[in-house]
Amino acid sequence: MITLDSLDEKLLDHFRGFVVKKDLVRRVKVGANVPVFVLEYLIANSCSTNDEEKIKEGMENVKNILSQHYVNPEESDLIHSKIREAGSYKIIDKIEVKLDPKKDKYWAYLHNSNIKDAVIRDSLVLDHDKMLMGGIWAIMDVEYDPNIKVGNTIYPFVIRDIKPIQLSSFDVSKVNNKRKEFSKEEWMNVLLRSSGYEPSSEGMTHRIKMLLLSRLLPLVESNFNLVELGPRSTGKSFVYKELTPYAVLISGGQGTVAKLFVHGNTGRVGAVGQWDAICFDEATDQLFKDKDATPLMKDYMESGSFSRAGAGGEITGNASVILNGNINQPVQTVLQTSHLFSPLSEEVNSDTAFLDRIHFYLPGWEIMKFSNKNFTSNFGFSTDFFSEVLKSKRRENYTDALEEYFSLGSHLKQRDTKPVKKTVSGFIKLLHPDGNYTKEDIREYVTFAIEMRRRVKEQLKRIGGMEFWDTNFSFIDKDNQEETFVGLPEQKGTQLIENTPLKPGICYTCTGDGVNFSVVRLEVVTTEGSGKLNISGTSDRDVKENIKNTYQYIKANEDQILNEQHSLSNFDIHVQITNLLGDKINSGVGSATYIAVLSDLYNQNLKAGLAVLGNISIGGAIERSNNFTDKVTMLSENGAKTVISPMDNLSEMASIPQSVVGSTDVPFYSNSQMLMQKAILID
Repeated sequence: MITLDSLDEKLLDHFRGFVVKKDLVRRVKVGANVPVFVLEYLIANSCSTNDEEKIKEGMENVKNILSQHYVNPEESDLIHSKIREAGSYKIIDKIEVKLDPKKDKYWAYLHNSNIKDAVIRDSLVLDHDKMLMGGIWAIMDVEYDPNIKVGNTIYPFVIRDIKPIQLSSFDVSKVNNKRKEFSKEEWMNVLLRSSGYEPSSEGMTHRIKMLLLSRLLPLVESNFNLVELGPRSTGKSFVYKELTPYAVLISGGQGTVAKLFVHGNTGRVGAVGQWDAICFDEATDQLFKDKDATPLMKDYMESGSFSRAGAGGEITGNASVILNGNINQPVQTVLQTSHLFSPLSEEVNSDTAFLDRIHFYLPGWEIMKFSNKNFTSNFGFSTDFFSEVLKSKRRENYTDALEEYFSLGSHLKQRDTKPVKKTVSGFIKLLHPDGNYTKEDIREYVTFAIEMRRRVKEQLKRIGGMEFWDTNFSFIDKDNQEETFVGLPEQKGTQLIENTPLKPGICYTCTGDGVNFSVVRLEVVTTEGSGKLNISGTSDRDVKENIKNTYQYIKANEDQILNEQHSLSNFDIHVQITNLLGDKINSGVGSATYIAVLSDLYNQNLKAGLAVLGNISIGGAIERSNNFTDKVTMLSENGAKTVISPMDNLSEMASIPQSVVGSTDVPFYSNSQMLMQKAILID
């Protein structure tokens, strides 16, 4: 008997006949062209057991079927002969159909059999119209009739019958009813094993599990737009290629208007209306063959519909869109030189209107490169059953679930709110198919969802500037009004502070109460206005008070600090605070705010790696920085090259470690004018 773990036993108890031991697929030595769902379709019923003898018998049966009927590409001539000699022969192959408008006929193409222009009747095409959209795997009866001619050409191969390799019927209530038998962690592991992953393997943290499950979101949520960029060999396209017959992979440059949207001659709706998910593999190459496809895709990704002249008005579709591609550099290097969309095809990587329609940026660089130890040998749902579970969930909707417990912060606009709600809805469908979830479940999903959408928005800010300023995403607990801000892991590296000249309006500081310290980024944007001050990124009263005091000091001393052209009464000042590292932002951001405001007003770059400590009172007094040594050390360790500090801290200079002094300059200031002189980059 095979050794089972407790999860295997539960699956066999509650889903016998619908589960399969996942390593069986790897045992079957067949050509690499056979998708997982084809093999598991054949072995699920006979091998859904822990009886080793029955598994052996079932596997022998599967091998016999494959050896007799599955077509290896190198055996295509032999299959042609078998069909001819027998008159009719059953094969397993991928069938694709195209319309020949010149002859007004459909022709079938069998990929591995290399049978081109096989005769197929219209009714079969209409019953299985996905054959027109990239093809389907099926068990087919192929006949040989040398009497079929068109003109003087013989077309002897005839597709007589087709059985798509998927379940003929499905009832999702079994999954919904049995979910209560599993804990949340167990159910998560069931989904991962059903996808082929081993959740107990090394490196499988809870976050990695959530990232892997995220690849399933486009299969349970209609019109869900996801991008994943990361290293090779992390399985980015595996889900859409192998785990479901309801997704299609489109190679780079092959996206045409006819294939994706609507055929100009026939009016037939393309892939967006035929599939649950369309995955552009290698999206770092050209995406679309036709230039007209890009604006149509933008319309579709925004609303799930598009208009095309001659197509009879607006056409809708439910297909989700996935862009997959490789990042060949470390993510921190990419962030230092450009943005996280830069590896995408040139036709979209700087098109903010296109990129803003992406709901979810999955950080593929966090996922390990897969080896044999990461693939499961335990039981999981058979792929045909699993794909039906995922498809059935597309009809459900939990986009309002987060509103039971939370509201979204002010920086999330309509185009941000929709992705967050759809992501939460998708995780509920995956992990709580019975609809039973808790507030803490929703808290986890909304945090995850906000991060993935914020990653999109942060890159848009790098590309498009002020238009995408509002990136300090948060959510608010309706019970206690506590606001939680959600950051990005890639913004918390060891070199948080740029070692190049800082752009106008950007400055760094460090806050702390003696126990907890935070590296803080201040970003100021000034716009034409009437003198309003807007603060975002913090709910701390003392921090806001620092900023307001600094603002009032500048306003009260405009005649010495500013010229008439730059009077604060002519501008609105937007101050955004981001906690890059640490638990909580505390008081001590006033002087950094002063530098950020003035540098943006005068469009002056600041010194490379600049950080500023201390506060400025309303009267202009420079306040000493508490915990000076710890703050300078923390800033230095995170990339600061210069830490301008209050003169009152000069006596503590001797306490700074020599390693810090050797890598970071620590000048001092006693008034705001001296502070500005030491901060501005002099060409």
